[in-house]
This record gives sequence, C-alpha cells and structure tokens, in this order.
Amino acid sequence: MKEEFTEKKFENTESPESENMTNDQLADTPEIESNDNVTDWETKYNELNDSYLRLNAEFDNYRKRTLKEKADLLKLGSERVLLDIISVVDDFERALDNISKTEDIEAVKEGVDLIYSKFRTFLTRHGIKEIETIGQPFDTDKHEAITTVPAQTEDDKDKIVDSIQKGYILDDKVIRYPKVIVAK
Repeated sequence: MKEEFTEKKFENTESPESENMTNDQLADTPEIESNDNVTDWETKYNELNDSYLRLNAEFDNYRKRTLKEKADLLKLGSERVLLDIISVVDDFERALDNISKTEDIEAVKEGVDLIYSKFRTFLTRHGIKEIETIGQPFDTDKHEAITTVPAQTEDDKDKIVDSIQKGYILDDKVIRYPKVIVAK
C-alpha cells in the first residue's frame, strides 16, 4: 500500500499548466534559460581562465627576463671595474721593468707615487672612501679595536690613537673595518 502512494505521488508531479503549453512556450521556461545561462558562465569561466594563464605566463617571462638583466648588469659592472684596474696594472708592470734598469731612485719613487695616486683616484671614482681613524672617537659600527692603551689626558679617552689597518666605506657601507688602538 505504501508503494501505491509513492507511485501516485510521482505520477502527479506535472502540473496541468505544463500539459497545455506549446513548444514555444516551453522554450521560454526558466529551466531552458538556465542552460543558456550555464553556457554563458562556462564561456566566461574559460575566458577568465585563459586570461589568468596568459597573465601568469607573462609574469613568469618578466621575472626570468629581469633576473637575466640583473645578472648582466652585475657582469657588465664588474667588467667596467676590471677594465679600469687594468690600466693601473699596466703602470705597475712598466714600473717594475724600469726599476731594474734605472739607477735614479727618485724617478722610481715618483713613478710609484703616480701609480698610487692613480689607484686612489680609481677607488674614489668607484665610491670607495677611506675611514678616518686617528683622533676620532671610537665607534663600534665603524671601527674594530685591537687593543687599548692608557689615555694621556681625559680628552683622549675613548679616542683612536693609532691605526693598524685602514678601513674603507663603499656608498655608506663599511666594506672593511679599520683595526685601531683605542685610549682608555
């Protein structure tokens, strides 16, 4: 008896209105519009997915290109520095050749001084500056203390009295700390 009731329930699911509708009227029902709507959504999804994939590929290409450009810049930058230093090396080679041939020590000293000043100019041109040490207050961010000595006066306390090794700054960054002796 229970089975008869469920069969009757499903038999009467169609409304009397749908039995009387023509095919044109059925085409305008919301159920068919939803099929068109689904295909519109699928088309939109496919377009957006394609756009996303293209944008992702374009970004990946951009990232690879910029990494390559950065590597090339570093390579070219170091190449320029090396080309500048080669001229200093050439001067040293000429000086070494002339040292053994000449008897004029003053000329040799003058030549070495010229090479030294050319090398200092090279360092300055590339942003390297020497850190001033003697007489300056000791700063742990800029100096490395090797040892301390007793201060001669009260004004000399915590000041640098001698430098064992020079230090250098490259564009406001310490690239080599000077090794100093501090008065305490």
